[in-house]
Amino acid sequence: MGAMRLPRLSYGQRLLVLAALPLMVAVSAIAVLVAIQAERTATREIAALETAMIDAKRRELRNYVQLARTSFITIYGNAAPDDDAAKLRVTQILSAMVYGQDGFFFVYDYDGRNLVAPRQTWLIGRDWSGAEDADGVPVTDRLIDLARQGSGYHSYEWRRPSTGQEATILTYVIGLQDWQWAIGTGVFLDDILAQAAVARAELQDRVREQFLWIGGITLAALMVVFASGLTITVRERRLADAKLKALTQRVLDTQEEERRRVARELHDGISQLLVGIRYKLELARRLTAKGDHKAEGAVDGAIGGLQEALGEVRRISHDLRPGVLDDLGLGPALRTLCETFETRTGIPVTFRTVVFRNRLDIEAKTALFRIAQEALTNVERHADASRVDVQIFGHRKGATLRITDDGRGPSRRGSGPGLGLRNMAERVEQLDGHLSIEPAPGGGTVIEATVPLTHLLAPGDGTTVAAAAE
Repeated sequence: MGAMRLPRLSYGQRLLVLAALPLMVAVSAIAVLVAIQAERTATREIAALETAMIDAKRRELRNYVQLARTSFITIYGNAAPDDDAAKLRVTQILSAMVYGQDGFFFVYDYDGRNLVAPRQTWLIGRDWSGAEDADGVPVTDRLIDLARQGSGYHSYEWRRPSTGQEATILTYVIGLQDWQWAIGTGVFLDDILAQAAVARAELQDRVREQFLWIGGITLAALMVVFASGLTITVRERRLADAKLKALTQRVLDTQEEERRRVARELHDGISQLLVGIRYKLELARRLTAKGDHKAEGAVDGAIGGLQEALGEVRRISHDLRPGVLDDLGLGPALRTLCETFETRTGIPVTFRTVVFRNRLDIEAKTALFRIAQEALTNVERHADASRVDVQIFGHRKGATLRITDDGRGPSRRGSGPGLGLRNMAERVEQLDGHLSIEPAPGGGTVIEATVPLTHLLAPGDGTTVAAAAE
């Protein structure tokens, strides 16, 4: 049999091959470059996210240890280095300070003996000098070295109290040099590592998806117009990457700001209240020991402080997500917000509304409620106002939230727009609405947020949206 001969290509087929081969090479090169660039960008974003979360955990641990130190600093400051009674009281205080599912404080003396481990009591009283984790990382000796230096962070593998499984823990430790103690607490990093793993898996899926899209677009371009298809693909890819990067940054900024706000609320409010309660209880204990009848008043003061702390907890949880917004709608939620603001600040608030009947969609309701929160917070912190007027109403173009105060005008509240005002603008922008901040005619500030008609649900009885909103 003779050798097999390949079919001879026609002129048109040769032109098609000549046009297709450079296109395929170019598309392949672009696909590789886009995948590499996407992987590098996503890797940087994941690393930045991981670093930001770990930094947040570090600040959280530092705050926990500072709160714990505040709880016994008076005892420590007034005690001698060999005051065993004072040491016992401090260990009892720290043993009672557990939080969350796995949170607790530990204490080692500089000889390596464990003094406090409320969730792992089998550690107490034993010498753990030279202890290492499963990877050979020193544990006790390193914690003691950091305590001798004053303070520091240390990561290692440790058994989680709730599950008994080994997990990575980040600890922060301080030293009490007079007592030769290392005191600290830790937080497990499973959630951070899990989020990073999910992000890396999503990165791999995204890279595979990009290859599939490029392959599909290339096939379509071969059948239509090679040059036009390639141009559209590159342009759309760049737009998608830019939007993804902007969205990721905005999500990270929002999460970090919310963490800062909650941490600030806890530190400035609840932690100070709890410290005050502790001092009142200590005073009551001393008065009781003396048989002084004033002890009852000190206990009553501590109970009042506890009530105030509970109120702060309710207020913080309500600020995170008020249930009345989902259950009853925007009007009742705003009324509750205004009443709470008036009670807290003493600034009279006039609230006016029409019956919306839950006609706003959930995005618009949430955005307008958060804008009202930001505006009232701004009034409380910066406006020095004596009264506030809040009004929500519907009209033929949509719905408008108007907040007016008689305090300092917008030009006198700061050097530039803060994060709160930027959040307002971004929320309204996402709804294709409009936000204006103007001086009030008689002095003060008027903030108006308007959402378009597309965010009001269509009426079921055939009436107009504006009429149903009134």
